[in-house]
Amino acid sequence: MIARRSVLAAGALPLLAGRAQAADLLPQPGLRNLFAEVLGKTDAELDQRIGAAYQHLFQGGPEQRIVFDVAPDMAYCADINNQDVRSEGMSYALMLAVQLNQQAVFNRLWRWATRFMRHAEGERRGYFAWSCAFDGKHLDPGSASDGEAWIAMALLMAEARWGNGEGELHYGDQAQALLAEMLRKPRTARVTPIYDPQEKQIVFAPTPEASGFTDPSYHLPAFTEIWAQRAADAADRRIWREVTDTSRRFFKRAAHPRTGLMPEYAFFDGRPYTPTNHGPGKADFRYDAWRILANVAIDHQWWRADAEWQMAQSQRVVGFLSANPKGSLFTLEGKALDEGRSLGLVAMLAVAGQGCPDARQAKIWLKRLWDAPMPTGRYRYYDGLLALLGLLQAGGRFRPWGAAV
Repeated sequence: MIARRSVLAAGALPLLAGRAQAADLLPQPGLRNLFAEVLGKTDAELDQRIGAAYQHLFQGGPEQRIVFDVAPDMAYCADINNQDVRSEGMSYALMLAVQLNQQAVFNRLWRWATRFMRHAEGERRGYFAWSCAFDGKHLDPGSASDGEAWIAMALLMAEARWGNGEGELHYGDQAQALLAEMLRKPRTARVTPIYDPQEKQIVFAPTPEASGFTDPSYHLPAFTEIWAQRAADAADRRIWREVTDTSRRFFKRAAHPRTGLMPEYAFFDGRPYTPTNHGPGKADFRYDAWRILANVAIDHQWWRADAEWQMAQSQRVVGFLSANPKGSLFTLEGKALDEGRSLGLVAMLAVAGQGCPDARQAKIWLKRLWDAPMPTGRYRYYDGLLALLGLLQAGGRFRPWGAAV
């Protein structure tokens, strides 16, 4: 997609008090707070740090916020640089709202997504346009597969945390419908399923042209593990189990054996892939690929399903990027393609500490994330979202709501 750029304001706003949760929906216990373990921060300090970051992005001034209210009962998350609303950003904002117990914000975002982004009819019915104007007009009606995946997970977590409302706010029904569409969408001349039925992998985009390869950062075994428990259809639960196992094997094939880096785009067998119509560099470790560090680490934190490899992988990639601290973009072999270290990558390195045998290996990145001001200005969208997600994930506040315990 469009290249990201980064800019490395602080404040303090305590989080709103959380609601009581049903006993059978308690998140998994024992999530590690690396800011406490490695930096000695208290729970109160972490609450304040996360609250300040949330206030900055969701309620801050015109050079800070990326979430904007729309009368009477909606809101969208804006990519400031590209002047559009992306399914990626909306899905992250929804996830942040449910993790931070902001149901009113979640509902406003979800209403905008359903009323403007989601296709109501035709062969794309149930999918979301990946890019919309601020007035809701579709700039590109196609879908970016990670948006649907994160939206489905946020909806299932909303059901687990808050229960269901009516209509579009019946989170469970909405989630189950989307999960079914991602698996079972009929293939046409323009549209495909989001998960390839033979490969059991998420595709880069659900079109005939873009469904023959994948984006490693779209592989979310920590999420699909929950779908294998929660999908309404028993046959689909078995498929999600296969998808989860396949993603864990895929990471092993896609990771460079020395650096641990993975590419932005890949063939289904893990080999780097550069599609000719998406520009150069997609076989390198670039903006999308930063998120893979967290995908592996959160899967380890929640499930410990492939613990030995996940720990070795996290240690390998954190070690390489710590020894080469000036770049954000690299070839898989480790040649730096730029000089700066973006806040988004700093955040994902901090989260990768969850997978390291010794979280102190990520101390420099935990401290840099903790100390970094939230980004302002033109490029604040991507780095800002990853920074807030990173604070939650590294701090043990990113919870698998509704997972079987």
